[in-house]
Formats: sequence, C-alpha cells, structure tokens
Amino acid sequence: MVRKKLNAKTKNVILTIEDFSGVTKVFISRKSSINTEMIFEDEVLYVEGKCGGNIIYAQNVEFPDIPLVREVNRSEIEIYSVLISDLHVGSRMFLEKEFLRFLKWLNLKIGDEKQKRTASKIKYLIIAGDVIDGIGIYPNQKKDLEILSVYDQYKKLYELLSLVPDYIQIIISPGNHDVARPAIPQLPIPKEFAADLYDMDNVLMVGNPAFFSVHNVKTLVYHGDTIFDIIEKIRVPQSDVVSPMIQMLKKRHLGPMYGKKTGMIPERKDYLVIEEVPDVLHMGHVHVNGYTVYRGTTLINSGTWQAQTEYQVLRNMIPTPCRVPIFNLKTHKTMITNFG
Repeated sequence: MVRKKLNAKTKNVILTIEDFSGVTKVFISRKSSINTEMIFEDEVLYVEGKCGGNIIYAQNVEFPDIPLVREVNRSEIEIYSVLISDLHVGSRMFLEKEFLRFLKWLNLKIGDEKQKRTASKIKYLIIAGDVIDGIGIYPNQKKDLEILSVYDQYKKLYELLSLVPDYIQIIISPGNHDVARPAIPQLPIPKEFAADLYDMDNVLMVGNPAFFSVHNVKTLVYHGDTIFDIIEKIRVPQSDVVSPMIQMLKKRHLGPMYGKKTGMIPERKDYLVIEEVPDVLHMGHVHVNGYTVYRGTTLINSGTWQAQTEYQVLRNMIPTPCRVPIFNLKTHKTMITNFG
C-alpha cells in the first residue's frame, strides 16, 4: 500500500510503501515508462524492481485491475435493465414533464413499434442515488427547491414511481442528496422518511454501494461520490465520466484516495473494495451521461433528470439530462434514449 508519494524536483518519484512485513521506499526514475500520474496515495499496487539497501528501484508497477479476458455473465433471455440516477425530486429544476414522458414509455403508451418492443422487455429499473434534492446540501439551496420537506420529496417520488409497471423491479440506492449519513458507505434510505416506497412490492432499497445480480448479471451500483476526486487527480474534464470509473476498476476500489473531498467512514471492513468483478458498474453523481466497456465490464454513468442549477453553473457543471441508458442483459449492448 502506498503510504506517501513524493514528486522530486528532479521529476523522479519516490514512494513510501508498506505491508504487514514493514515499510520501504520505491524509486521511480523520470526516464521510466511507468505512468506515475496514475499512482495514488493509499492504494494497493504491485512493484517489481531491484533492491539496493533500503530502497527498491522500480522496473514495473501494476495495479490489482480486473482480468484482461473473462467470461461475462448473461441472461438466457432477452430482457433489459434501465439505469437512471440523480432525479433530484423536489428541486425546481427537476424535469418532471420529461420524466413523465419516460414513465409513459415504460407503460408502452408512446414510442414506435421498436421502442415499445424494447420497453415491453424491461424488467429492472436501477436508480443510483440522489432520488430527491434534499435540504441544506449546498449553500442557498432553499431558493432552488419546489418542495421544502424531505418527507414530501420522498412522497412525490413515490407518486412518480407508483406509475412504473408492477412487473418491473425497482432498485433504489442512496446518494449524497438523500437522507443518509454524509460519508460513504451509506445505508439504505431510512424507512421513516420513505415508508410509501418500502410498502411497494416491486421496490428494493439498498445501500451505497450495492452489489447484486439481476438475471445472472452481476451489477455494482455506486452513486459515484469519489468521481470528482479522481477527475481532479488524473486531470480529465468533468465531462469525461468513464475515465475515473476505469481507474476504480484498475485499482479495485471505489475510493482509492483517502482524505480528499469525499467523506469516508473507517469501517472495520472496507465496503468500497471491488472484491468481485462486476458485469455492470453503474454510477451517477456527475450529471453527465456516458458509457464504455472495459475488459468485459460495462461502465455506465446515467446522467440526471435535473436541469442545470445556479450552483452547477458556478462549478462549471454542464449536465446531460433525460438520456436513459438501456442495458440488454443478454447481449450486454447499451442503448441511449433521449426523453428530453
């Protein structure tokens, strides 16, 4: 594990690494082909090199990563999961008209024959957090709210999700705007705030992160709280939502850097470790839609149902709302449908 990373003036890099046997230094020459920009403090890695005194002169550095080639899990029949996040119900900027259009499509009331055929085969609606806008999440949020009570925000969410066909299983994970502890990992949204949702037969409330299988396809859902930390570290634009997700898979950890902007609970067990390789990694948080495939795992960031707020303007966040990823559990193909 990397305890400390020092970027010397000579552009060489010196790591302090530790394991159960002790602590040592690793020297990485500036002439090396090793990409030291992608080495984070507090992450686990493999170092190969030559020893000289109390230092290792690195020749190769590798991350835990996921297998290069593996057999992915598939459904035996052609069915779909719909992946959404960041509804922000209760916000003045919640795009309710567009969300109702999406619900009409789920009910086969709109769309051409091909779109209706796809909608008829949807069996899962998976929501990766921030289902409501919450209260007191950021400065002066109150002026952005349409609904001022979190109880009423969850009530409104229930009214909307009750329009989803009952044969579709709805899985809800919390985010930083939901009623949950502000640090990760998070427990499911408490029943006392969302009793109506708990009473729905087709709703399952899970934590953040959550790992489960849908028709044999292993799915890891995480709101994505640490994405901005990684974006800042690897120096990619905020619109590039898949690069930080790839780094999480390479490092086999959803929060490979500790002590940054994202609060983390020091549990006895690290629930952010990616112990089992998922077939699908689903996140939100950034309000930007994007997807790719990395070593057989489909990475999807599901965007948002909230228009750009003044707070997002200040942070230069440009959302891509109402774009819905639809994932084929048999073929592992992803399609995007725009309800905007």
